[in-house]
Amino acid sequence: MTATLSAPALQTGDVTAASDTWTDEQWADWRTEVRRLAAERDAVLLAHNYQAPEIQDVSDHVGDSLALSRIAAASDASTIVFAGVHFMAETAKILAPEKTVLVPDAAAGCSLADTITADQLRAWKAEHPGAAVVSYVNTTAEVKAETDVCCTSSNAVEVVESIPADREVLFLPDQFLGAHVQRVTGRQNMRIWMGECHVHAGISPTDLRASVAASPDAELLIHPECGCATSALWMVSDGQLPTERVHVLSTGGMLDEARRTTAKQVLVATEIGMLHQLRQANRVTDFQPVNPRAACPYMKMSTPEKLLRALREGRDEVTVDPDVAARARAAVEAMIALGTPSPVGE
Repeated sequence: MTATLSAPALQTGDVTAASDTWTDEQWADWRTEVRRLAAERDAVLLAHNYQAPEIQDVSDHVGDSLALSRIAAASDASTIVFAGVHFMAETAKILAPEKTVLVPDAAAGCSLADTITADQLRAWKAEHPGAAVVSYVNTTAEVKAETDVCCTSSNAVEVVESIPADREVLFLPDQFLGAHVQRVTGRQNMRIWMGECHVHAGISPTDLRASVAASPDAELLIHPECGCATSALWMVSDGQLPTERVHVLSTGGMLDEARRTTAKQVLVATEIGMLHQLRQANRVTDFQPVNPRAACPYMKMSTPEKLLRALREGRDEVTVDPDVAARARAAVEAMIALGTPSPVGE
């Protein structure tokens, strides 16, 4: 017999049962309770594109981490509940220091953000005095505080191009995004940190070739963090894939392309949670993952039960040291000052 979570349990705070056993009625009760508690707490609910579909659907806003943080800062709500990983909630706190920021699970980290610490960055800067530091927004508050200007995957090229050509650039932490930027800009005085998101790195050239062989007429949407991005562009240059069918895009860019495309099938190289938004945006095209196993375990730590707990108990609250937050905010604002902060960044 399968254990289930009844409506009364939702009201009394028992959220220990696994949501994958819930009935339709229990899901409806959960959604009602989430929205009731959000109103009671004066909270805006934000969900990253890689969250479970149920969490995306119950939230006020769905998007990438920077877009959601900017929404949080502009919101009238006194509380932000950020269903994502820890650095994302930190970014929201950096941009909205006066608000209470909650994350469903404070232990939800990020393999990419964890590839560099503030101490490592300070040591790297000491080896390259005078270099401009460009950090992807997928970094901790402490790393942002040691940064000159942040970037997203959609404006990383523009950010690097804004730095004088004779000034050395330290780009971190994603090696695949860095390689993409260096390829586009042709910049030779650019040093790239050898970090990676283990999920995106796991979407390999082998996965890409197998997917293309199985669906030779499909379009491709590829996140620049992916391990297959360089391989895709090589296949284009070698004539194996038509240029017009391959798009290296941020998650927001993928969503825009999903709304435009008339293709029958699109292969998607990014974390599989993104497929929900793409399918919502275009119910005619068949969106399929290049690697169906590309699920981020850290993103999936924000479960429906923990979202309910965050709203009910006011946990887990995310704080950032005010001095660190001020310096990190300056790096984000330096990006925004370039003119195209991109609401669809990652």
